[in-house]
Amino acid sequence: MSSFGLHCARKKEPELERKLRANDRQYNLSFKYATNAIKTSKYNFFTFLPLNLFEQFQRIANAYFLFLLVLQVIPEISSLSWFTTVVPLALVLSVTAAKDATDDINRHRSDNHVNNRKVQVLIDGKLRSEKWMDVQVGDIIKLENNQFVTADLLLLSSSEPLNLVYIETAELDGETNLKVRQALPATGDLGDDVSKLAGFNGEVLCEAPNNRLDRFAGTLAYAGQKYALDNEKILLRGCTLRNTEWCFGLVLFGGPETKLMQNCGKSTFKRTSVDRLMNVLVLCIFGFLALMCSILAMGNYCWELGEGSAFTLFLPRQNGHRAAFSSFLTFWSYVIILNTVVPISLYVSVEFIRLGNSFYIDWDRDMYHSRSDTPAQARTTTLNEELGQIKYVFSDKTGTLTQNIMTFNKCSINGKTYGDVLDRTGQRLEVNAHTETVDFSFNPLADPRFTFHDHALVEAVKLEIPEVHAFFRLLTLCHTVMAEEKKEGQLSYQAQSPDEGALVTAARNFGFVFRSRTPDSVSVVEMGRQRTYRLLAILDFNNVRKRMSVIVRSPEGKLSLYCKGADTIIYERLHRSCGKLMDVTTEHLNEFAGEGLRTLALAYKDLDEDFFLGWQRRHHEASVAPHHREAKLEQLYEEIESDLLLLGATAIEDKLQDGVPQTIEQLSKADIKIWVLTGDKQETAENIGYSCNLLSEEMNDVFVIGGNSPEDVRRELRNARECMKPGAAEDCAFLPATTLGKSARAIADEAVNGDFGLVINGHSLTVYDELFITLYNLVYTALPVLGMSLFDQDVNDAWSFQHPRLYVPGQLNLYFSKMAFFKCALHSCYSSLVLFFIPYAAVAQAARADGRDLADHQSFAVLTQTCLLFAVTLQLGLEMSYWTAVNGLFVVGSLLMYFVVTFTMYSNGLFLVLPSAFPFIGTARNTLSQPNVWLTIGLTSILCILPVVTYRFLLILLRPTINDKVMFKARQAKASPPPLPRRTRIRRTSSRRSGYAFSHAQGYGDLVTSGRFLRRPAQPRPSALAHAGRAASAFSPLGRSAGYSPTGRAQYVKAREVEVTSLQMYRTVGDDAREPPR
Repeated sequence: MSSFGLHCARKKEPELERKLRANDRQYNLSFKYATNAIKTSKYNFFTFLPLNLFEQFQRIANAYFLFLLVLQVIPEISSLSWFTTVVPLALVLSVTAAKDATDDINRHRSDNHVNNRKVQVLIDGKLRSEKWMDVQVGDIIKLENNQFVTADLLLLSSSEPLNLVYIETAELDGETNLKVRQALPATGDLGDDVSKLAGFNGEVLCEAPNNRLDRFAGTLAYAGQKYALDNEKILLRGCTLRNTEWCFGLVLFGGPETKLMQNCGKSTFKRTSVDRLMNVLVLCIFGFLALMCSILAMGNYCWELGEGSAFTLFLPRQNGHRAAFSSFLTFWSYVIILNTVVPISLYVSVEFIRLGNSFYIDWDRDMYHSRSDTPAQARTTTLNEELGQIKYVFSDKTGTLTQNIMTFNKCSINGKTYGDVLDRTGQRLEVNAHTETVDFSFNPLADPRFTFHDHALVEAVKLEIPEVHAFFRLLTLCHTVMAEEKKEGQLSYQAQSPDEGALVTAARNFGFVFRSRTPDSVSVVEMGRQRTYRLLAILDFNNVRKRMSVIVRSPEGKLSLYCKGADTIIYERLHRSCGKLMDVTTEHLNEFAGEGLRTLALAYKDLDEDFFLGWQRRHHEASVAPHHREAKLEQLYEEIESDLLLLGATAIEDKLQDGVPQTIEQLSKADIKIWVLTGDKQETAENIGYSCNLLSEEMNDVFVIGGNSPEDVRRELRNARECMKPGAAEDCAFLPATTLGKSARAIADEAVNGDFGLVINGHSLTVYDELFITLYNLVYTALPVLGMSLFDQDVNDAWSFQHPRLYVPGQLNLYFSKMAFFKCALHSCYSSLVLFFIPYAAVAQAARADGRDLADHQSFAVLTQTCLLFAVTLQLGLEMSYWTAVNGLFVVGSLLMYFVVTFTMYSNGLFLVLPSAFPFIGTARNTLSQPNVWLTIGLTSILCILPVVTYRFLLILLRPTINDKVMFKARQAKASPPPLPRRTRIRRTSSRRSGYAFSHAQGYGDLVTSGRFLRRPAQPRPSALAHAGRAASAFSPLGRSAGYSPTGRAQYVKAREVEVTSLQMYRTVGDDAREPPR
């Protein structure tokens, strides 16, 4: 594009690093940074025509017809008028150009809409409303809640405590969970004071523009100090500000230099498998055309040498041309005559078909989601036919197959499971809408949306069992959730992961309420008592660690480390005294996984004061190390996260989306292979596979591939393949055939017939009228093909759902492939012979009713082209399975159009106006008025379609396809099929173990422990669980469930009567017992 002047300016030198100064446009303009305007359109008013034509002539067919046009201006070889090539070429170019122009106009509108958005910019000490396109690097802008982020910004300050902001990054990475960013304390002091912000003159030195969304490196120099900048302090363009009243940011990158636009790349034209196959077939047609022209040229050469000299007396060769030169001219003359072999209008037909199918998608009521008022939308018209050829579906589990709404379902504490509902005989009951729920009315801070059915757990909490309290204390403290309490007792949590939110909410309902946090403390309410723990360190989660830990000091001064994470990771770090408890908990984890639940293991450790002080000093040194910082921190984490004591495990349910099992079952029956990506335990993944019908009970076996290298995986796959199908070829397992397209019969109608000519001394005479050649593809056969492609259907949607195997022929390319094209080519050759020789034989010795000779060139042309159109229309009608008023009108209307145009062009009036252009005066009415002509038309049409009808009859009789079988069944039933039977669910259990990377993104650990101030400190609150007349420490069971014992044993009155359930019952004799932290 640069050659056409889109980028006329001299190419900018690549940036190595970026320097900018806040509130100093003059300084920043010296670096010639990009403005914040974006441009996704391809053309402008001046470049559209040359660029679009350049792109269109990259198509082989268009370039070919341009080449023909050049040939036709050479008198010696031109055998057809120029308009036979110009008209179809101009129409194709015009339609495609109109479509491209429409798409680009929409892109221009989108660009203008984005560039003209308003944002408040700090200019000359005042906030002014400016367009996005006028924002420059170094400007300070103000964003408000629910606004899009204007450019890539360095966060300076915000309205929230700790200078936090919450952002939604769905436009960048598809994640709907809110993420948090936090400003530096040095800039957080600026607040929303415009005068302070106007005086801010910090200088930023950072990385050059790049497309890395997850990393940023730079420094801020301000007030004589340097501060490190990372990705947690950056707001990227494309994000949306949520739950934050306002924030201020410094523009680092604008417009095309933002990370969002850097990831967009250049727009590329997407070609489908149908397009690629069409190009291959067009090349084959070119080869066939060249072969035919070469044979005819050689025939002309031989004829010139043998017989041509006899004609030179009355047809002398011009300028002494020899036989060789005559055959050379004949070759190019036949290239022009046979140009309709190349289906140029096929590209236009395919574009119209794609456009029509995209409207079907937009209008489909079955794909309309009423709850969110969201219809289906075909964002591109290029790829929709690929929907009929899908072989593989790759899907994420969380949030795609599931609702991403986590609920605390079960848990294991000190070797005992909670969450099942049992009857008086100890048998497990199924939980349904009528199952009694636990009464949390004793807890004013409980979340009313939380439900739990096992009363034993709340009883254990009220009876102050130490291990149960330690379990929920861990859930209350070990997280990076942010709490917001706008009204007394109305808590809302902002969690990096829904798992975190579910666990903290569960602890909240059982009496351990996370209330608020500061950078160095966590305030909770434990069974009615307000307690504040000092937060000393957060060892945050990442995908390698698969765990997170917090180190806290209790109000009594006790140091403790709490840890939660994947069970295999936690088990590796347990104290040897936890062996028996680990075995029992493992059984519970297997049971949870067998029910498709997501599991976490919980552990703790009491810390020695001197050891921690030394560790804390080394941790600080590692956190500021310039090199190998992450490796040094990981080593310290490993050191302190050892010899842990197991508390138990949690089990969270992520419910499936509505209709997922039925959808996956239908896709599987359609031979679509489904791959689901999940971080669950193997058992969890397996049972979710069964619950969503990805796996079925009818399967003979389920193979688990656990290789750690490509070679191991290949070997295990080969073994599994051998077990499933002994002796099967390896290629069948690993090298699936390339998917091709499903467009079908357009090729057959476009490339069925060529033109034929008689060669006399190097000059040609076409059989068909030139106007018929021009209008055949564009007018006479275009609408029936479109009508069939857009309105035909073999069976309706109900039968299609009943028989998903109807989808398989598209996967196997049975409708449009090289073999299908070869069959059409054979039929074309046969039809061409019939269309020429049958009419030729019929009129060779025939006479009209008035005795005049019928065997003239013009009459023969009218007869042959009428036979051709009737044969094509009749075959298309026989192929059509579903007639509507529209496609019926297209078929009949095209025939009527042919006769109207033919009688008009061959009329006396047009001949008198332009005799040279309309020489076939009166031919139509003279020829088509003869009975023997219509007999010839009928006979020729029947002979053309007879092989197709015979082949279809034998195929249905001997080897019927799935389409034939279902169509036959539908005609017999004459009604909708019966509903699909419901499948019975089988509860599965598992005994296998594997690691589980729980669904938890890296949290807010670095933010909440950074030692930063809280500009709006939380006011001290009275305990929400304190009751009049009772000491806070004397909390006792209240509410309906206080006296209920689901085990049927005598009700406990005092905690000292509770059955012994301490951790020591699972420890070896002689090991020093440590009391769970309080």
